[in-house]
Amino acid sequence: MDTNELKFLLKLLGCANYKSSFSASIFDSFKGKDKICQNLGDRELLDYSREIAAVKILPPGNALLKLEATQLPITDKELKVLEKISKAAGKVSPSKIKISSLKAPEKEAILKTLSERGLIDAEIKRQRLKAEVWLTQRGIEYLRDDYNPKGAATISLDLLNNYLRFLRKSLHDKPEQVFPSAHQSEESSPETIVNISDEEILETIRRLDRELGTDNYLPIFYVREKLQPPLSREEVDKALYRLEETDQIELSTLAEPGDYGSEQVDAGIPQISGGSLFFITVI
Repeated sequence: MDTNELKFLLKLLGCANYKSSFSASIFDSFKGKDKICQNLGDRELLDYSREIAAVKILPPGNALLKLEATQLPITDKELKVLEKISKAAGKVSPSKIKISSLKAPEKEAILKTLSERGLIDAEIKRQRLKAEVWLTQRGIEYLRDDYNPKGAATISLDLLNNYLRFLRKSLHDKPEQVFPSAHQSEESSPETIVNISDEEILETIRRLDRELGTDNYLPIFYVREKLQPPLSREEVDKALYRLEETDQIELSTLAEPGDYGSEQVDAGIPQISGGSLFFITVI
């Protein structure tokens, strides 16, 4: 992370709920703030208001337009939008798709539907007007647990104050964590555990699966809710990998992200090849 990216995050730490208008004066000193925001967004450290910036028709969309009117699996309004897109040479912005009966929010919803059906390709960018930017749960965890500053940089005391207040709040809000030992019955009193072993983590996974009725298909975010803190995100990831390597659990990916909230999806373990490990199965 370069200095400007760090300063951008520290600015957010000084905002209510770590959220701000993208055009707020606190970001006026940043040159290339669009690029900074995009880079941090790609790393899931922050997120921002998004909108469809441009669309173009795909082969399935062209094929659909050749069907008989009685065979079309879309509404009349969706058809009008698709026809407008098909007449454009290449990509077209939503503002250029003129249909008098459609207001902007309805047109945006139709474009999303057509994109989800694979009829058009939609280019998503930061919202141009009234965009907001906010720190994600991953960004909070990174600054709290994982960030290790190195080298020399000039940071104002105001930004340092934002970071210190953030850390103090994290410590103040940190709940007392208790975990039953692997050999401890569910009826017995739990004890506070500072160093959590892999065996105890495995027992926590089993207990959560029983309590939540996830049929040995436990989403990772439940484990994070129980173990973070006292463990960091990285420590939980490493422990799950160790349990998988010793053939005690299996980790599998999420096929339908739409079934879960964005923070729940973000709790998975990202893979270089794409997607995230999301479910835990005890062997």
